[in-house]
Amino acid sequence: MARRAEPPDGGWGWMVVLSAFFQSALVFGVLRSFGVFFVELVAAFQEQAARVSWIASIGIAVQQFGSPVGSALSTKYGPRPVVMAGGILAASGMLLASFATSVTHLYLSIGLLSGSGWALTFTPTLACLSRYFSRRRSLATGLALTGVGLSSFAFAPLFQWLVSRYAWRGALLLVSALSLHLVACGALLRPLSLTEDPAVGGPGAQLSSLLRHGPFLRYTVALTLINTGYFIPYVHLMAHLQDLDWEPLSAAFLLSVVAVSDLVGRVASGWLGDTAPGPVARLLMLWTTLTGVSLALFPVARTPTALMVLAVAYGFTSGALTPVAFSVLPELVGTGRIYCGLGLVQMVESIGGLLGAPLSGYLRDTTGNYTASFVVAGAFLLVGSGILITLPHVFCFSASASKPQDPKTDAVDTKVSLTKEGLQED
Repeated sequence: MARRAEPPDGGWGWMVVLSAFFQSALVFGVLRSFGVFFVELVAAFQEQAARVSWIASIGIAVQQFGSPVGSALSTKYGPRPVVMAGGILAASGMLLASFATSVTHLYLSIGLLSGSGWALTFTPTLACLSRYFSRRRSLATGLALTGVGLSSFAFAPLFQWLVSRYAWRGALLLVSALSLHLVACGALLRPLSLTEDPAVGGPGAQLSSLLRHGPFLRYTVALTLINTGYFIPYVHLMAHLQDLDWEPLSAAFLLSVVAVSDLVGRVASGWLGDTAPGPVARLLMLWTTLTGVSLALFPVARTPTALMVLAVAYGFTSGALTPVAFSVLPELVGTGRIYCGLGLVQMVESIGGLLGAPLSGYLRDTTGNYTASFVVAGAFLLVGSGILITLPHVFCFSASASKPQDPKTDAVDTKVSLTKEGLQED
């Protein structure tokens, strides 16, 4: 395969965007709508909220912790067969979950098996997309990730209707059929070879370089904290609304409002990320701060109007931070290291995904309401935003400030060669 000097910023890359759009819908759209099943499973198995919360948390954690496996396999075999295999695993997990007789069964089926499938789909697809785009990377990522918002808008009421019509077992069976479409998403991926690839070395050399790269490590810690609070509304907002005596369909509708706002936020942030001067890390810091504030204010809102306003604010800002979060990484480590870098970030931030929802459920069981759950979730995002301030050139406005950094330059006396993409010292 001929190597390209730089990403094409289009061409088959738009088909990769289409694949990532449906893939993100079928992974995170399902996870974000899991609150519909959460209420049903608590009642079906007579378990505490904290124990049932582990189902989604294990799935998120396995998806992220297993991302280096997906990255390594994609580096060796290309993303296409890896993502297709992941689709089969994700669908199989949902299928087995429909026959669950205990919460432990759901930990293994949805959490472990489907989570493993998601690990083989999400990271390779986003890394493949990042290699196809440079100048339009934030916009392409934002468009791809609108699949999360659209599917969340559709899936929350759809799953609620399926549960009311076929019970939670039948609904999970149909979700399994939806997840099988991840195989088609994988078939659209075409690997791209860039001239800088041989210079960055193999996975071992890349890993050694990244572990000595200060900005990359700080970015990873920040995303881990953000990840701890980010998913709380998608797991517990519906239960919080039912504590306020909302009807299930009305609560599901509010989740759809969050999803629509999320969609708008992703597109707007993707456009700003490519047009605003300076590094996109500054935009990430802004959206993260606003998301944390809106999360912490949820317990204060009691009227439908106030909750609707907060739902719009949270949806927009949480959606806006996602595409720029993925666009910051190539600026820090370069396109050639994106598979390894993204896999490592996803693995470490799985700690946040694993602990976030159970911690929120524990606070609910201890206090009797979700006030502490949402306040603590917002605090995690605000701390993460504070760490983002320490990234290079966050407050610079020159175009050169947004060029990628070479991970090796943070190591003392390490010599590097600058690639055509503009890797430079921190």
